[in-house]
Amino acid sequence: MWWMYVVQCSDGTLYTGVTTDVTRRIYEHNTSNRGAKYTKGRRPVRLVYQKKHPNRSAAQKAEHAFKKLWRIRKLMEIEDEQY
Repeated sequence: MWWMYVVQCSDGTLYTGVTTDVTRRIYEHNTSNRGAKYTKGRRPVRLVYQKKHPNRSAAQKAEHAFKKLWRIRKLMEIEDEQY
């Protein structure tokens, strides 16, 4: 299984990515050099959204579609998924 995930950085910006292990990836964003260059200077990050996909291709397509949205629409999508 692959996941498309969104984290909110300490400056309020959103970062979107794909992974097979969300917990590991969030840890990397917050503590190691394996995190994205974008998030290194914006630590700590916190997970605000995740969605499961059957394969990498589907996760990357979802990531691409999410990144094309305006910020307000991204926030609405995130809010809709939280319980």
